[in-house]
Amino acid sequence: MNAISETGAAPLQSTSVAKASRAPRAGRGRMAVLLCCGSMLAGVPGAAFAQQQAGAAQPAAQPAPAPAQAPRANTIRTITVTGAERLEPTTILSYIRLRVGQEYTSTAADEALKDLGATELFANFSIRNDNGNVVITVTENPVINRIVLEGNERLKPDKILPEIKLSPRQIFTRSKVRADVARIIELYKRQGRFAAQVEPKMVQLPQNRVDIVFEITEGPKSKVRQINILGNEKFSDGELRGEMVTKQARLTSFFSSNTSYDPDRLAFDQQKLRQFYLTQGYADFRVVSAVAELTPDQRDFIITYVVEEGQQYNFGEVKVDSQLRDFDSDVMSTQLPMKDGDVYNAKTVEDTVEQLTELAGRYGYAFADVQPRFNRDPANLKMNVTFVLREAPRVYVERVDINGNTLTQDKVVRREFRIAEGDAFNSLAVQRTTARINSLAYFQENFEVSQSEGSAPDRIILEANVEERPTGELQFSAGFSSIEQFILAGSIRQRNFRGRGQTIGLSVNYSQFSRSAQVSFSDPYIFDRNISGGIDLYRRDFNSFNFTNNDRNTTFKQATTGFSARAGVPLTEYMSLIGSYTLNYDDVTLDENLFFSDIDGDGTRECDSRLAGRFLCDTIGTRLSSIVGLSLNYNSLNSRVRPSRGKTIALSGEFAGLGGDVRYVRFRGRAQQFWNVGNSGFIFSLLAEGGTIIPLRDRPGAGVDDVFLNDRFFLGEPQFRGFAIRGVGPRILTQQSILNDLTNTPVLDANGNPTYITERNRVRDDAIGGRNYYLGRAELEIPLGSGARELGLRPSIWADVGALWGVETPVLTVNPAGTQLVDATTGLPVYSTSIGPDGQPIRDANGNITRVATPSAFDVNGDPNRREIVAGTNTSEFFLGNSPSPRVTAGIGVNWNSPFGPFRIDFAQTIRKVEGDDERRFTFNVGTQF
Repeated sequence: MNAISETGAAPLQSTSVAKASRAPRAGRGRMAVLLCCGSMLAGVPGAAFAQQQAGAAQPAAQPAPAPAQAPRANTIRTITVTGAERLEPTTILSYIRLRVGQEYTSTAADEALKDLGATELFANFSIRNDNGNVVITVTENPVINRIVLEGNERLKPDKILPEIKLSPRQIFTRSKVRADVARIIELYKRQGRFAAQVEPKMVQLPQNRVDIVFEITEGPKSKVRQINILGNEKFSDGELRGEMVTKQARLTSFFSSNTSYDPDRLAFDQQKLRQFYLTQGYADFRVVSAVAELTPDQRDFIITYVVEEGQQYNFGEVKVDSQLRDFDSDVMSTQLPMKDGDVYNAKTVEDTVEQLTELAGRYGYAFADVQPRFNRDPANLKMNVTFVLREAPRVYVERVDINGNTLTQDKVVRREFRIAEGDAFNSLAVQRTTARINSLAYFQENFEVSQSEGSAPDRIILEANVEERPTGELQFSAGFSSIEQFILAGSIRQRNFRGRGQTIGLSVNYSQFSRSAQVSFSDPYIFDRNISGGIDLYRRDFNSFNFTNNDRNTTFKQATTGFSARAGVPLTEYMSLIGSYTLNYDDVTLDENLFFSDIDGDGTRECDSRLAGRFLCDTIGTRLSSIVGLSLNYNSLNSRVRPSRGKTIALSGEFAGLGGDVRYVRFRGRAQQFWNVGNSGFIFSLLAEGGTIIPLRDRPGAGVDDVFLNDRFFLGEPQFRGFAIRGVGPRILTQQSILNDLTNTPVLDANGNPTYITERNRVRDDAIGGRNYYLGRAELEIPLGSGARELGLRPSIWADVGALWGVETPVLTVNPAGTQLVDATTGLPVYSTSIGPDGQPIRDANGNITRVATPSAFDVNGDPNRREIVAGTNTSEFFLGNSPSPRVTAGIGVNWNSPFGPFRIDFAQTIRKVEGDDERRFTFNVGTQF
């Protein structure tokens, strides 16, 4: 490998490629020779012309038929090319101006050498004259075999190779190498690496081929070590640096990408400084100079700004001069946001121009021109502003064009327009149209309806230039959830079925504790009318679980099969009314091996409330639910996918009892508001929701709630972060007594009450839901850099508040302890159940619970949470959490659209809870929707 030399004779340093335009110059030279020698050498021109036609590369010139006289010694007789490998000799001769018959001079030879050098095709070349026989010797430049980059780690080859001129199978030239070295260094400067060095080298290969190697020393990233500001008196250096995008390199800015030097960012910072001063009233502010200097070690930059602040101005007379007939200048002047005496603010002026333009657009003036006219009063430091609304014709929509849609039918886009052909132009309607088309999610992001002039000054054409994107979704994911452990999910959905805007989908989900399958279809415009409709068919199997000795145990299984149909009509632009009908067949079962026993001793096994709890025994069975619902929805969000402004309100009511086995009325309400906080990218949102269910049928029995378990509300993860799934609200905790190892009787506390195991993972926790709930949430989404946004990362900080309550207090099982307990009816002693190592009752061969003769008793008078004494267990049930008292949590979370599917992670801190609530500080879900 040899370094590519940048020295050598001047003719060898190529600068440009010679072109075919040299041929006419050669022709003019031949004509001059003929004219000069025509009278003296009548036969010589003919001979020279004959030699040229025969080819200048012939080794010997053809003899003239009858030369008038012998040529002179310095006349070119023949021209021979040697050393050419790829190029034809005639091609090489076409680049120079030497011809047979001309007089050979040193000047002509030098011109020929320059012409050969200008082609950049030769590494070496020379011209020799031997008594009129001119010999041109060339060594052709090699052909590039490949380009090799070494030492580049920060810039990959796919970022460098497209930017350079050299490429394989091209002819090597030094000028291109020099240009490519400069280009690579420029690429590194754009990355903030101003100390980068590039050394080109050449590796000789057989057959006159070479490899070009660029050895790159990237060097460290050049940081901005210091930002100096001179001339500022009203604001400190720190305040002004805070307005700039470029930041000083400090330990606290380790993760910031704005500490590197960027010339484009330097110019942008000057604009930021000017904008800041203009918003503070300094209308004469200017940046005198901005200089960036490399430090002596050539690693970092020091930036120095010299500024002139000037004097602070206040608003003087502010008014509107309207030339539009629909606007009264005096009335509009009184409604301007700035007043005489306020500090001058250029941003307020810009916002006022936009508002006046928008206002004119709402009244049909699409081409309204609003110009602020400034009248500066330096003596009084006043800035008088007049907003001139220039005369413009009222505009009407001439035509609406839909372009670019190949799959989506025109009507799907056209029906989203809030303005029709022939209507007066309304900018608010155009904005709403843009938002509705964006919400379809069929086309490119940030779509906008464009406007162009029509056939007349009062006509306008609206164009929807769309770029379709795929709307079909085929997903298969496998993941792990802290709630359901291993999860498998698959779905196929088409959101723009046949280009009609219809949605059809099939989804299947499987996990250890839940399984579901659903087919759905919806059409926002049934039969091309402004009526939406849809239907869902589904089967859902759910296993409720609890923990015993760190093991998950299924408490009950619920299988739901049913369908739901819905139809909706719009009431206003933002409000709609939706009716629905749902028919569900529910089958709730318990594991008979765990929760059934022969209670009466007659051989019939039934649900044992001592094992399952009375509330579960009351829930098992099959039932049919026929539900009619009606909801009123308001939606003004700017996007359904990721809203940043707008609000949604939903009020719904359901009546179960149009046939079926259940009777209740359920009401729900939900409202959410989004705000885009300035132009910083922060998105703030508030949510409030709540609901209540009122039973219409009494279920007899003490402690039996009139609403079935599966119809109640539940609250917890994921909607209430900081708590486990169904971790908030009424629940029954079943706790084992701490037994004496010798007597196998409960250990009593100082008050004579039994002591219980309190470790949460050894307590059976059964959430039983509630009739009423409320939930509130405040969340602030934090913007990240462009790289993080491309990865789909969206962090946020949040706070949740909520509660669930209102269920009937159930009848509980209580463990007797203490002295001998005698049955009040029979007078016989009561005995305890035999408990095995797994914590479950020991059964005999017939499945009956075995008992031991250890007498125990416990007086429960006055204890409202232990209302029934049941013999035969060493556990007690406690009813907790039935309180409207607010639970409060706060934390941070991150949404990530990972390659494995949507991913959500949350870290939560419980601020306030109620006894019995099940906390969970860290939760994540991947491979499933959240």
